[in-house]
Amino acid sequence: MIYVGGLPFESNSSQGNDILGALMGHPALESASISFRTVPVKNFSRFEVSDLDRSCKGKHVYVFQREYATVDPALVDLIGTDEMTTCVGIVIRNRENGMISVAHIDSPDVVDIGLSQMLSQVVVSKTDADLDVHVIGGFEDAPLKHCSHSTGYECHTELDGYSFPLCAKIVEALEKSGEKFHIQTFFVLGHNTKRDSNGKTYPIFGGFLVETSTGLIIPASFDNTTRCPDELVRRIRLFASSGDSHWRSKLLETYNTQTHEFVIAPCCWNLQLVRTASALLKLPDSEVLCNCSTSPSAENPDFVDNRRRVWDYLIQHPNWKETFQNGQPRIFKRTMRGGWITKVANLALQKDHRNNLTATVSSSPLSSVDSIVIHALGTDSFWGGLLPVLSVFPLKFQYVEIQAIYAQRTDRT
Repeated sequence: MIYVGGLPFESNSSQGNDILGALMGHPALESASISFRTVPVKNFSRFEVSDLDRSCKGKHVYVFQREYATVDPALVDLIGTDEMTTCVGIVIRNRENGMISVAHIDSPDVVDIGLSQMLSQVVVSKTDADLDVHVIGGFEDAPLKHCSHSTGYECHTELDGYSFPLCAKIVEALEKSGEKFHIQTFFVLGHNTKRDSNGKTYPIFGGFLVETSTGLIIPASFDNTTRCPDELVRRIRLFASSGDSHWRSKLLETYNTQTHEFVIAPCCWNLQLVRTASALLKLPDSEVLCNCSTSPSAENPDFVDNRRRVWDYLIQHPNWKETFQNGQPRIFKRTMRGGWITKVANLALQKDHRNNLTATVSSSPLSSVDSIVIHALGTDSFWGGLLPVLSVFPLKFQYVEIQAIYAQRTDRT
């Protein structure tokens, strides 16, 4: 059930289109949208993070398209997503325990089950919990048609565009739920639309961050240093999982709330997908946009490059088992300084305190990961000792690979 301004939201219809129109014209939500629109966008980069107090600002969780993550504010400082045009981001925060779930939703088909997935760890036992909700994203990607809402708000017809049907499905699911959803921010469609001199429409904000300690929402953009860990493989999983019946109508699970780990579940791809990637890679940028985007004129500058990196990876690694060794998930644990390390490497670091290590750093871009990944056998002190070495490398190197060569120490007499 939806609440606005502390009161139950009243609508003359249970249909998503009608609920959406009424919410868009609600005075409290209109006022909140006007205020939100004036907030500056935070450009969130690893290099900027390094200047922050790592004890309170270094631990963030990033959510990709069709993913969701639920975080404990005791363990995570920031959670967010971006790269949204016709997609919509949802934030649900339990007022009592502070647990926060964020989803990046790209289709009405995943809304119902996706909402249940988000609530499964936000609402654990108390069924009448008060939940703050923020809905951000989508824009007027199709022509408007005047509707008969008393607010006078103009709305799309049901089949127009991508953003409107998605927003309508979201509010319909919220209203039908038995939970108490207090909508605080409803920055979608017309509220999130700007126009150029030719009348073309664009989203005002395509991403956001949530400060977990306060629940504050900040418009934000990320880069490939903060869309981590395992940025490229997670993009590929979205591309490859579309035909996997296991994920049908579901959001992709990525972050394990209990263990505070990223768990990238295995996904497989076949030669047909590799051939498709090869064909797409040959297209000019303009055709990539037209064939792969729901809003070609509104995409970020790195949209095409990100797609090409996905296709190139598939071509270079046609066997999915090269990526998911032995069919196992890729697991990342948090480091003491807020980054991520593969669990295999982390276990190796703890295996034998008597090992010697030699580290080499490569500035070449890696095709598999974008974050610092350690492949090592040795002691935990190795990680701390290596950080000063990394600091001498230029910040322009976005990809750093640390390869540690294991050498068993021989007994000396």
